Amino acid sequence: MDNKFEKLSRPQVKALDDILGVPFKILDDGFVRVVDYMGADESIVQAARVSYGKGTKKVSEDRGLIRYLLRHHHTTPFEMCEIKLHIRVPMDTWRQWIRHRTANVNEYSTRYSVAVDAAQMTMPNQWRKQAQSNRQGSAGYFDENKGKKFSKQEKELHDLSRKIYNDRLKEGVAREQARKDLPLSTYTEAYWKIDLHNLLHFLALRMDIHAQYEIRSYAEVIGNEIVSKWVPVTWEAFNDYRYNSVNFSGPEYEIIQALIKGDKEQAVKLAEKYQILKYGDGKLKRNRERSDLEIKLAELNLPVPW
Repeated sequence: MDNKFEKLSRPQVKALDDILGVPFKILDDGFVRVVDYMGADESIVQAARVSYGKGTKKVSEDRGLIRYLLRHHHTTPFEMCEIKLHIRVPMDTWRQWIRHRTANVNEYSTRYSVAVDAAQMTMPNQWRKQAQSNRQGSAGYFDENKGKKFSKQEKELHDLSRKIYNDRLKEGVAREQARKDLPLSTYTEAYWKIDLHNLLHFLALRMDIHAQYEIRSYAEVIGNEIVSKWVPVTWEAFNDYRYNSVNFSGPEYEIIQALIKGDKEQAVKLAEKYQILKYGDGKLKRNRERSDLEIKLAELNLPVPW
């Protein structure tokens, strides 16, 4: 063996090994658990040093290098780490999940096997109202008395659809057809393998407060209970530079600069120039970009100048 090549060993993460195969319960009958993983924080550093060579020797600590990579969006080294999860998730939530096409997926097949005998139930105090300002979101909850009615109807529907499904199977109807009237609340299972770069992107979107509650529940467990143990240095950097950070567009930056200088009139002119302020019938029209900026101004304790 050529002595210039050092002997390599597979990275082991004890904190992750300790929970390997252990299911984390989510919602009423869902779970997520780690099946396998490849790489660790040190794998990211190893890949980066091969890629950047002498240029990275100025970074004295691995932590500093990982934080530099994530801060400056150098994503390739994070793709050197992969994790495989086994999940049980309601089908309607899975529809959102599977839109992240940067993973390898093998889902439980109800063509070959009997459908999982479980459907997500909603507690009477958990029925959400449709948001008026966001067509794809919710805002507030129905009172529990009305929720009891919804939950009762839900159980009746689940019981009936499952009975019809089971009756069809007993009569010999093909599984691929017998399943067609099962509700979207029926749980499905899948193996989901993804690299760390794309997993962090998934978590940034699905842990966000605006994400639907159900998928956010899974994302929070994956992030806080699994990724934090697997790659703790990367997880710290992710929280510092992505999840808990605030980004400003070019127009937002100019408007904020004007407000810091106390020039509200200039801030309004800039907002009009960049069409953040739009008018109709003499009133401000609804504008999501303006709403986002107003939230950021509130976080910075800056006045809304319009």
